[in-house]
Amino acid sequence: MEPVNIKKIAQILNLSISAVSKALRDSHDIGKETKDKVIALAKELNYQPNPYASSLRKHKSKTIAVIIPEIANNYFTLAINGIESIAQEKNYHVLIYLTHEDVNKEIALTKYLHGGRVDGVLISVSSTTTDYTHLHHLEENGLPIVFFDRVCEEIDTAKVTTDDYESSYKATCHLIDCGCRRIALLSVSNSLSISSKRAEGFRQAMADNKVKTNLSDIILCSNDERKNYTLIKKLLSRKQKPDGIIATVEKFTTNIYLVCQLLKINIPGDRKVVCFSNLPTAAILNPPLTTITQPAFEMGKAAATILFKALEKRNFSINKESIVIPSMLVVRKSTMQKE
Repeated sequence: MEPVNIKKIAQILNLSISAVSKALRDSHDIGKETKDKVIALAKELNYQPNPYASSLRKHKSKTIAVIIPEIANNYFTLAINGIESIAQEKNYHVLIYLTHEDVNKEIALTKYLHGGRVDGVLISVSSTTTDYTHLHHLEENGLPIVFFDRVCEEIDTAKVTTDDYESSYKATCHLIDCGCRRIALLSVSNSLSISSKRAEGFRQAMADNKVKTNLSDIILCSNDERKNYTLIKKLLSRKQKPDGIIATVEKFTTNIYLVCQLLKINIPGDRKVVCFSNLPTAAILNPPLTTITQPAFEMGKAAATILFKALEKRNFSINKESIVIPSMLVVRKSTMQKE
C-alpha cells in the first residue's frame, strides 16, 4: 500500500492541502468539526507525517553535528550518550564527526557543515588546534556552537566544562598525602585549555604543599601511542624517577601499566598512579586505578540542552549559558599507602 500523504487526505475530504496541514497541527484557524474529520481519517488511513518535508518547509535540517577528537576515550562515549538523550527528545538526528586529533580534519569538517547541513554544532576541539578561524566562520554564518570539555576561550559562546584546575589540584594533593614527593604530570597538549588548567592545578598543589616541581616532571605526550610508550618508559627508567604519576587523559593509562609491568615496577608500592579517566574497567585493573572521573554524560546532556535552547528560543543569549560540572576523585588501590 502506498504511504498516505496530506494531499490524499485533502482529496478525500475535499479540503485544501493547507487546511489539512493546519488541522493536523491543531491550528486555531481550523474549526473543531473539520479538525475531527481530518484526524479521524488520518488515523483510519494510518497517516505518518514526513519530518524531513516538514523540516524543509521550516528551513531546518533537524540535525545537529557533534565534532570530537576521538571515540576510544570513554569520556566521549558517555558524552555522546548524554547528547543523544536530549536530541531524541527533540526528534533530532545526531551526526558524529571524528577529527582524530587532527586540526586539518577539524577545519575540513567545519567547512562541510556550512549551508544548512546542520542546525547547530557541539564540539570538543582537537589537541592540535591553535588557530580558531574556522570556528569563527561557523559562528559568523549564524550556526550556534556549544563547546564541551575542550573549549575555545576566544569564541563568545556557551562552554560546558568540568573543574579541571580543582580536579588536578585535588589529585596532586592526594598523591602528596600518600607520601609522594616527586610527581610527574603527563599532558597531551600545550594549547588546550584543559591541559593548561590541569598543569596549573598541579603546580599550585605542589607549591602549596612545599614540594619542589621540576620542569622535567611535566611530560608533553602526543597522539602517537608508540611514542607515548617510549616517553613513559624513559620517564620511569631515569635516575630521578617519579614516585607518583598523574595522567591528564585516559589513553595514557594502558601504557603506564604496561611499562610498569615491563620494568617490574610495583603499583602502588614503587609508583602511585592517578588518571583522569572514565574507564569502566578502572575498578578491575591490577591494581584498581584511582581516577578523576568526569561527569561525561551530564556534560553532554547539558551541552545539548543549551544548544536546543538556542535553536528553539528567539533572542536567546547563548554566550551567557556556560556551566562547570565538578569531577570526582575516586580513590582505589593504585594510590594505596604502605601499611
